Parts: sequence; structure tokens; C-alpha cells
Amino acid sequence: MAQQSSNGNRPKLSEKGLLTPDNCVVALIDHQGQMLFGTSNFDRQGIINNTVAIGKAARVFDVPVVLTTVETKSFSGNMWPQLRAVFPGLEPIERSSMNSWDDKNFVAAVEKSGRKKILIAGLWTEVCVAFPTVQAIHDGYEVYVVEDCCGDVSQLAHDNAMKRVIQAGAKPVTSMQVMLEWQRDWAHRGTYDAVMDIVKNHYGAYGIGVEYAYTMVHGAPATKFPEYAVPVAVAAHK
Repeated sequence: MAQQSSNGNRPKLSEKGLLTPDNCVVALIDHQGQMLFGTSNFDRQGIINNTVAIGKAARVFDVPVVLTTVETKSFSGNMWPQLRAVFPGLEPIERSSMNSWDDKNFVAAVEKSGRKKILIAGLWTEVCVAFPTVQAIHDGYEVYVVEDCCGDVSQLAHDNAMKRVIQAGAKPVTSMQVMLEWQRDWAHRGTYDAVMDIVKNHYGAYGIGVEYAYTMVHGAPATKFPEYAVPVAVAAHK
């Protein structure tokens, strides 16, 4: 129900109030087509990008991940294929409840991780993020809301939801902040290259800056991305 990568190349990090790969679990909630259609407060492509980035970072740092979806067939559609591709073989927990914390399978998956800090991201902020956040805090968990991987039907709805979860005790973070908190030290070479790959693929000007420094300052060869292949037309479209 939760997936971890096997990465023995990272050291243990000091905690002292910070996130580490060993003290948290990531919950990605309802990143589905219909939910994104109704999102208007953030750029939708940006939400996809940031969510995929934190998913990749969780794989790099061996952090357990719980995926969950709501009413896939009757309303919300499948979890985005871009996100499913990061977690091959990990099936999302299907729910009927708006509140993931009302679903025994979701709560069991979080409990199975053994972690008391939960990184929550999802659509929409006012419901599918706020409800489980408030109740998980009530049940003794420390919750971090990954805000740039969330979205809502309006800016007001998102902002009020964030105020509510913060008042309840949640901590707002961003996807890159979390990744860098897990990396913590550039001397940790076991995860360095994988983090830089995420930066180059998902973090815009920062990634271009890294590429410039590598090639123009340090004389490294340019990064090679997979060559683009034009998709072959399928026989029929329904």
C-alpha cells in the first residue's frame, strides 16, 4: 500500500524539528483529471510538475508514499499518468469518502509506514487536504501541507483552507523545500545526482542555472535528455 525505493546511499540526518527521509510519509490525494479541471487558483501544469517532482524525490530518498483516489469511475477519473509512472506497481487506495482519514485503508497505510510526520498534498485544498489534515493532527500526527502540489476552485477557497490547517497546527511547505530538506548537504553524493536530475527537469530557472554552471563554469558536458520520438498514430480513436 506504500512504496519505497531501495537507496542505501544516503546518511542519517539530524532531526531537531526538520523533516528527514526517515521520519515522514508522503500522502498524495486525488490528483485526478476531474479534480484538476476544477482547480483555478494555481497554474494546473505547475501543480502536475510539482507533484511529480515530490513523487520522484520520495523515490530518491526512500520515503514511503501512499497514493489515494476518490470515485475514479463515477466522477474523478484516473490518477494522472505522469504521477502513476513515478510509482509503477503501486495502486492508489480507492475511496468513496471525501475525507481520506475516514477511509480505514488509507489510515492503515499511513500507520504501516511507522512515521508520525505526514506530508499531505492533494486536490482540493479545502476538502481533500483540509479534512484529513485536521483529523490526523487530532490523532497525534504532525502534518506538513505541500502547498504547491495542492489546488482549489478559487484562490479564496485555497487560502481559507490553508489558514484553517495552519490554525489547526499544520506546517506549509513546498515540494522543492521538502526535497532540499531531505538532501540537506551537497556533500551527500549518494543522492546528489538524482536531486540535480529532478531540479533540471522540474524546477525551471534553478534547473537552467545548474545546467549553466555545470557546462559554462565547470566545463561539464551538457545534460542529455531522452530524444523526442513522435508518437505513432493509433489505428482508431474512440
